[in-house]
Amino acid sequence: MTPISLFWHRRDLRIEDNRGLAAALESGHPVLGFFCFDKTILDVLPEVDARVGFIHTELEGMARKYKSASSQLIARHGVPLEEIQSLRQDLQAAGYELRQIHTNRDYAPYPVARDGEVRAWCEQEGIGFHTHDDHVILPPEAVLKDDGTPYTVFTPYSRKWHKVLDAQDSDPLAEAVVALDGQGIRPFPEQELPSLSSMGFDEASADPSGWAAFEGRQPDADVLRRYAERRDTPSVVGTARMSLHLRFGTVSVRSQARLGFVHSDKWLTELIWREFYQAIVHHFPHSAKDAFRAKYDRIPWRHDDDHFAAWCEGKTGYPLVDAGMRELNATGFMHNRVRMVVASFLCKHLLLDWRLGERYFAEKLLDFELASNVGGWQWASGSGCDAAPYFRVFNPESQLKKFDPSGTYVRRWVPEWGTPAYPAPIVEHKFARQRAIDTYKAALTEA
Repeated sequence: MTPISLFWHRRDLRIEDNRGLAAALESGHPVLGFFCFDKTILDVLPEVDARVGFIHTELEGMARKYKSASSQLIARHGVPLEEIQSLRQDLQAAGYELRQIHTNRDYAPYPVARDGEVRAWCEQEGIGFHTHDDHVILPPEAVLKDDGTPYTVFTPYSRKWHKVLDAQDSDPLAEAVVALDGQGIRPFPEQELPSLSSMGFDEASADPSGWAAFEGRQPDADVLRRYAERRDTPSVVGTARMSLHLRFGTVSVRSQARLGFVHSDKWLTELIWREFYQAIVHHFPHSAKDAFRAKYDRIPWRHDDDHFAAWCEGKTGYPLVDAGMRELNATGFMHNRVRMVVASFLCKHLLLDWRLGERYFAEKLLDFELASNVGGWQWASGSGCDAAPYFRVFNPESQLKKFDPSGTYVRRWVPEWGTPAYPAPIVEHKFARQRAIDTYKAALTEA
C-alpha cells in the first residue's frame, strides 16, 4: 500500500499561498486534493444560489490545476465524515493507504464540531489529522490579553495584533510556497465534479453575472490609496470588493494585508476587524446565535410581518435604506456603509430582532461570512462586543445627506424616488428613535 496524505479544501479555494496544502506537501507522502459539498450547509439553500455556483466554478479551475500538476482533486457531495470514510475505502481498493489529513481551520461553531468528529475518527483509525491557520493572519489564540483572556474591544485587540505580528520569529505575511507538481497522485480514473443539478441546484447558479460585483481578484491600487477617503461613499467603487474572495479563500488574506501595509492603513484595519470577529466567534461561540451581551436578549422585539417585508423589499420610504436592500436583492452585494444604515433601521426604527436581518443577509449576501455578519448585526443592535450604544440611532435622512448628497446611489436603485410612486415612510424617525431608546433602556435596566 502506498501511503498518501489528503488535503481537504474548504474555505481555501486556491492552490497558491495555501498554508495547509503546503504543509500537506511537506508530509513526505503524495497528496490528493479533496472537497466535500457539505449537505448540512447546502440542503437549506435555494435552488438558484450564486455562491454554490461560484464554488463549483472555482473547483473546476482548481481541478484543472491539479491535473496539470499530474495530480487530482476529488469532489463529493454528502456528509464530510461519511465521504472521507468512503474515499478511504476507495483509496485502499486502489492500493493507497490514507496516512494523514491536512486542512485549514475554520473557527465558527459548526466547522469546529464537524472537525472534532473527523479528528475523533482519525484518532480511532490511526490517521493523522492536522489543522493549519490560513483563513486569518493571526489565529484567535495568538492575540490575547496579558492575562491570557480574549479581547472583546477592537482597539486594544488591534494594538495587540500589531504587537504580536511584529514579534513573530518568521514573517506571518510570507507567501506559503506550494510546489504541487510531481507530488500528487492519480488513484482513480478522471472524475467529474458533482453537477449542480445532481446536488439539487439550478445550473443558473453558475452564471458568472451572479457574482459580477466581485469580478476582480486583486483590489485596484488607486482604490486602496483612496480607501479611507472614499470607502463610505456608495455611489463610487471606493471599497476593495474582496470580501467574496476572502470568504471562500480564492485569494490569500496575507496578500491583502501586504497590500494594506503598502497602500492603506484603513484597509489593513478592516482586515483586522475581520480577524477580531473570527476570534470573537471562536472564543464566544454562543454569540453566533445569541447576543454577545446576554442582557440584550431581554429586549422585547416587535413582531410585524408587514414592516419586515417592507424592509426586505426596499419599500420603507427611507431612500438610503431602500436603495441598499434593492442593491442586495439584485446583486448579492451591499455597500458597507449602507449595511450599517439598514441594520440600524431594522433594529432601532422598526424594533425587529437583529436575528431576522442577520438571517436575511445570510441568505442574500454573496460574501456572507458568519463571524462578520453576526458581528456587524450585533454591533448595529447594540448587543455585541464593542457595539454601538443602544441610544445611538442612525438617522437615515442624515446618512443620505452625508454619504450620498447628490442622490446618485439612491437613484440607481430607487428610480421612483421623488415621484408619487415612492411610498411614504412606514415609521416616523423621531417617534421610532424615542421608542427604541425607551424600549432598550427599560429592558436593560431590569433588576
